[in-house]
Amino acid sequence: MELSLLFKIVNNVALAGWILLIVFPNWKYTSWITTGILGTFLFGGLYSFLLISGFGKTQGSFGSLEGVTLLFQNPTVLVAGWIHYLAFDLFVGTWESANAQKLGISRWFVIPCQIATFLFGPLGLLSYLLLRLILKKPILSDQPFG
Repeated sequence: MELSLLFKIVNNVALAGWILLIVFPNWKYTSWITTGILGTFLFGGLYSFLLISGFGKTQGSFGSLEGVTLLFQNPTVLVAGWIHYLAFDLFVGTWESANAQKLGISRWFVIPCQIATFLFGPLGLLSYLLLRLILKKPILSDQPFG
């Protein structure tokens, strides 16, 4: 499959997962779809396949900025890296929903944090943790998906 087409497909699939997460956060299958089917099986499988198939055909390493720059000059490794972001951001967004529900935080407060997580990853997670701090909710919680 053409990498640019794969890139578009995974972006749209991730967007569908985020829409599901924001519109139906309490549906019993939402976290199963976002973290299980999409995050683990689809994105994890594609990431693994692309990483294995692309690494042997590239130079570079994770040991320096120059090495990472060389790695990401390979389009296969670049798409694998993008899928890595999509998978982890979707996992974090799912955790934010589950954790907020468990702590009794209104989903209307969480949605901006999730949008920030979708667009900016760690900034969204930081905003959610700051929201918990402002609302005086515990920073650590047992079984965030339970």
